[in-house]
Amino acid sequence: MKRYEGLFILDLSGKEEGIKELVDKLSAEITSVGGKIETVQKLDKKTFARNARSGESAGHFVNIIFEAQGKAIAELRSRFKLAADVVRVLFTEAPAPVAPKAA
Repeated sequence: MKRYEGLFILDLSGKEEGIKELVDKLSAEITSVGGKIETVQKLDKKTFARNARSGESAGHFVNIIFEAQGKAIAELRSRFKLAADVVRVLFTEAPAPVAPKAA
């Protein structure tokens, strides 16, 4: 299994309080294809430099680090492409965690 980092831009217009439920839904999709969640970082809402699809001007950024098989990434891309709440998603290979140096 490889270690991946998924950066999600979410459209929560009109449902700002629903970010936890949506992040749980994203995590469930990753685990459903055999992935193992390592870290979830909820980042801030950021304004886009130019409008995205259908006029969105901002989005909530979420970073999820997980382990999965390489074939699972293609499946996740196709699933998230159909999700109405996901504006963009980017998967990259995450570097191995660095162990802290002993003093």
